[in-house]
Amino acid sequence: MHMRATVAAVAGALTLSALAVPAAQAADAPSGKAAFSSAAADADSGSTAATLDVTFSNMKVNSGKNIVVGTTNVVSFPVTYTVTHAADLDTSSDNFATGPLIYHGSSIDTADNLFISDDPATCTAASSTVLNCKGVISIRPADGDLFNSDAGTWGAGALAVTSNGDQKEQGGLSTTKVQRYSKLTVNAGPEPVYKGKTITSTGKLSRANWEDNAYHGYTNQPVKLQFRKAGTSTYTTVKTVYSDQYGNLKATATAQYDGYWRFSFAGTTTTPAVNATGDYVDVR
Repeated sequence: MHMRATVAAVAGALTLSALAVPAAQAADAPSGKAAFSSAAADADSGSTAATLDVTFSNMKVNSGKNIVVGTTNVVSFPVTYTVTHAADLDTSSDNFATGPLIYHGSSIDTADNLFISDDPATCTAASSTVLNCKGVISIRPADGDLFNSDAGTWGAGALAVTSNGDQKEQGGLSTTKVQRYSKLTVNAGPEPVYKGKTITSTGKLSRANWEDNAYHGYTNQPVKLQFRKAGTSTYTTVKTVYSDQYGNLKATATAQYDGYWRFSFAGTTTTPAVNATGDYVDVR
């Protein structure tokens, strides 16, 4: 389900909200600049919006970390940025609101998915013309907010609007990655095993499917089999295997010492790195 931004005047104060557009209507729904223009017009009760004299800079999304989204839990993350405005602009809360946004596509104008903060950012004045702002954006995968094709790099920007509908949106301020949550399991055996015999480790690499809210195998991915000797803290890579068409993994090694076996996945642009919890095998 795609998103479009809506700005509304409520009880004399501006708030920012995200309006979900049903997938069947997404192609006809305004997005990017059209959505913001429509929002500003709504806030202004139908008058023509003027461009607001503000600029945005110094944007950091989620403290520089990737945004990892599963199938059910709401993922909320901070966005910090700076607003530079004209000295005569009234930035009191009853006249001015600003909020961050992220978008999937080359620009806000052509974005095919977009999220804006549910509430206005909290801003503090650094000078008579500079505000330091922090907003929170939430993604709700259980509500159909994402398609699998949305995984990867997103742009980031911000919006500002006044009570009379003057507005400004600006993209290209930063980038972030929105990724499909990954899981990795391992089971090593037999347990116990005699020294010199074969240990077989099996497991599965899976990741969130945002379109059916389930986890499915991540196929044909390189995964390392690693071993940590009992009493030590470092894993060593033994070999690399590939997940099969269902995400299943299987690797063999020779038993030498007591210790922990795990699979380790380095991650991709669309899917984060993950390590399985080590499985202890007693060697006799």
